[in-house]
Amino acid sequence: MPRKTLIKRADWAIAWDGATSQHVYQRGIDVAFTEDRILYVGPDFTGTADQIFDGRDLMVMPGLVDVHSHLGHEPAYRGIREEHGVPSMYMTGLYERSQAFDTTDPGLRCAATEVALCELLKSGVTSICDITAPYEGWTETIARSGIRGFLAPGFASARWRLENGHSLGFAWDEAGGRRGLDTALALIDSLPAHPSGRLSGVVSPMQIENCTDDLLRDSRAAALERGIPFTLHLSQGVLELQEMTRRHGVTSIRHATDLGILGPGTILGHAIFLDTHSWIRGWTRDDLRLLAESGCAVAHCPTPFARYGQILESFGAYMRAGITMALGTDTSPHNMLEEIRKAGTFSRIAARDITDVSTGMLFHAATVGGASALLRDDLGRLAVGARADIVLVDLKQPDMMPARDPLRSLVFHAADRAVRDVFVAGRQVVANGHVTDLDHRAAAERLTEAQARMMALCPSRDYRGRTVDVLTPLSLPLRG
Repeated sequence: MPRKTLIKRADWAIAWDGATSQHVYQRGIDVAFTEDRILYVGPDFTGTADQIFDGRDLMVMPGLVDVHSHLGHEPAYRGIREEHGVPSMYMTGLYERSQAFDTTDPGLRCAATEVALCELLKSGVTSICDITAPYEGWTETIARSGIRGFLAPGFASARWRLENGHSLGFAWDEAGGRRGLDTALALIDSLPAHPSGRLSGVVSPMQIENCTDDLLRDSRAAALERGIPFTLHLSQGVLELQEMTRRHGVTSIRHATDLGILGPGTILGHAIFLDTHSWIRGWTRDDLRLLAESGCAVAHCPTPFARYGQILESFGAYMRAGITMALGTDTSPHNMLEEIRKAGTFSRIAARDITDVSTGMLFHAATVGGASALLRDDLGRLAVGARADIVLVDLKQPDMMPARDPLRSLVFHAADRAVRDVFVAGRQVVANGHVTDLDHRAAAERLTEAQARMMALCPSRDYRGRTVDVLTPLSLPLRG
């Protein structure tokens, strides 16, 4: 018989109201689940259970769904990335950093992935889409964590190449892009048979400017054939928009529309720089409408762009246009609760309007929005029949108190500090704030050693031969 767990008389719950398609609060209810599905959400459960949690002083909520991350390298940039940008490249440090630092070492990637997974689980994430070039140990590291993994093995026809600090070049290898697609599909097709039962695939050409049109079309066709998501970095930078305009005379979103690669199941990484964005001020006003009409989803990751001084100028405008909005992390730390808070704060600042977005809208994006983007209607909701991916929040954690509105207390005040227990597929993967299947400290120690190796190679890779201390100086002078 499947093991059954009961959360008895939860003080608060964020439940799913199917009739109105929205999250709602409920109080004093029971939640029962097995390793597979939620069995009961309501008062006075009368069945038996193998494990019972006293729900007093707890809030039960659905696990968060993170649709855009790069687990295998972002934690390696800790102390490097936070204030690294290039003003002559419209503030972004992405291109310079990608060339100067080698993150292909499998040891670095496995350690970084473990660190990121611990951060995700402790912030209530139960489903993660990880976009990366495949590496040895990737699949098993994610499976071992207990999280629900959507693996997106990345590939491209070109990589960025810098020869100066103001223009973006490309090193093309179209045959390599084709081999990358074949390798990705072979991995993706193997995932449904993985013994964990929690892994599936996402087709992921890396960036629109780094892929040929044929590779993009064939990648989208492969995703449609398999009935799985398709994700692509698009409209993530001013230099990208300039390059696409140079090649095609239109914005990235218009070109993607013309290629036929947008639609339900397409997740666009970022889609910040629309033709109406103040940094672009294009001659058209079509991009938002094209996104909405296509039925695609947008993965919004506020932190990495805010560090450059860039911002999505109205989260609410995207949602009101009918675009499926989801959230991702895309940087270190991988803390989804912090991303929810930042997404709301930054959008209100950019829109100059406190009503531009609400906490409820953002929580929807972090749960049901992400699930919809990943073509899964069984995730991101506390409802009978949904997957048993569940988070317990400690209402007596001091940063949560007073918990007059516990979701606001969680997002604006306590964040991951109040996440007590996390279940994925009915199995406990965080207990009393500690990840059960990964050693966070040991992974961080390995990552520290790997980062030192990565930094030592920096002068041999940087186009000007700079050391890491020149490329991204310490925040304070170092005295002997």
